[in-house]
Amino acid sequence: MTISKEITRLEHSRIKLAVSIGKDDVTLEYDNILNDFSKDIQIPGFRKGKAPKNVIERKLGAALASDITGQIVERAMETVFQDESFPKEDMPLAYSTPALEDEPSNITLGEDYTFTVTYDVFPKITMGQYTGLEIETPDVHITEEDINRELEAVRERNAVVFDKDDAAPAAKGDIATVNYCELTGEDEVEKGSEREDFVFAIGSEHNIFKFDDDLIGMKKGETKRIEKTFAEDFEDKDLAGKTKKIRVTLTSLKEKKLPDLDDDLAQDVDEKFKTLDDLKNSVRERLDHNLEHRLKSIKINTLLEKIMENTPIDIPEAMTRVQLDAQWRDFARQLNMPVDTVKGNIAKSEKGLDEFEALWRPNAAKALHSRLVIETLMKDLNIEATEEDVEKEFERQAARNGQNLDEIKKLYEQENMKSYLEDDIKETKLFDLLLAKNTIKSGDEKDYLAIMEKEG
Repeated sequence: MTISKEITRLEHSRIKLAVSIGKDDVTLEYDNILNDFSKDIQIPGFRKGKAPKNVIERKLGAALASDITGQIVERAMETVFQDESFPKEDMPLAYSTPALEDEPSNITLGEDYTFTVTYDVFPKITMGQYTGLEIETPDVHITEEDINRELEAVRERNAVVFDKDDAAPAAKGDIATVNYCELTGEDEVEKGSEREDFVFAIGSEHNIFKFDDDLIGMKKGETKRIEKTFAEDFEDKDLAGKTKKIRVTLTSLKEKKLPDLDDDLAQDVDEKFKTLDDLKNSVRERLDHNLEHRLKSIKINTLLEKIMENTPIDIPEAMTRVQLDAQWRDFARQLNMPVDTVKGNIAKSEKGLDEFEALWRPNAAKALHSRLVIETLMKDLNIEATEEDVEKEFERQAARNGQNLDEIKKLYEQENMKSYLEDDIKETKLFDLLLAKNTIKSGDEKDYLAIMEKEG
């Protein structure tokens, strides 16, 4: 098939391809398709496959012409994309099916036939500056306060909880079990607001109405009517600026006794610890490791953002769509619901699907931009994961997890995860190279906890 084509590059890495088929080829393709079609068609008055072409054309009319036109378009597209001279950078993405720009008219024998399709292509990437850059990262140090906070958490995990005496009043830190409900203006129970056997630590404010202080002094079995007015900027928008009446019954009260911070506690935590100092040193090592990992992540992300600023990429919609679909699957998995059910519920909500998805788009575009920059740099810099690299990573994981080396290898083979490990190794190599080729300056002092809480 002899075809002429014209390529027009559009925004967002999209191509408009105009295809023209010469009139002789139109006639030839028409006859070939009609011959194939006539072999299987049954026309009343004729044996199967024996009806004359003009009878078939007259009998099927526009439907036949439309079907043949569609087949000619498909064959033309196959011819275009199978042509070795067609620019590789203008080939459609695997998940971007060329779409007819307008509803095509049927072919006319004796005339050239032209149609136009649009589709997304892999974006053109011209790497900007990625070495010799300068970035700032937080200046963070582990303090005694950080160590003590972790030790308090150890005490909490090893606490002993026991029932308080029935006559003992509730105090901050006690574990309370309550039944509660909202009351109407007439002090009737607000239907659907009842909650039974709700457990929380007094003072933690892990309850909707924040009635911790109101429970202090109550005794087991006591019921209390509470009226609370919530500030306009209260965290729960449904309660902000409102006054609520709540009825609370204290059904159970437990006291938590924390162990002393001493050598005995250290030995209870892990037999490898002989003294409290051993436990403290272990805590410091863990915090140091966590901080090192977190700061490296911050350095890499900050550096990537700067490289991305130097390397604009016109992300195609088809790529964004794939990324958004992945986010829908992750979201549905978190809710433990089918994707269609989640989408159906959101579609019925006030926000609607489009507005909800619009909130994800900036992050989806940023994730794609970052991924494309990383992949391009690894390719341009010929970064590979050798068998030696993989073997060393297996050994490192075996040592870290206390597993047999062969067990680690077998696990990766069974789960077909070796390729993912190779990708991780390549990324690590790239990031180490980027960190070495750019200047990392210490920025403002930051608190350890604040830095770690921002992770993810």
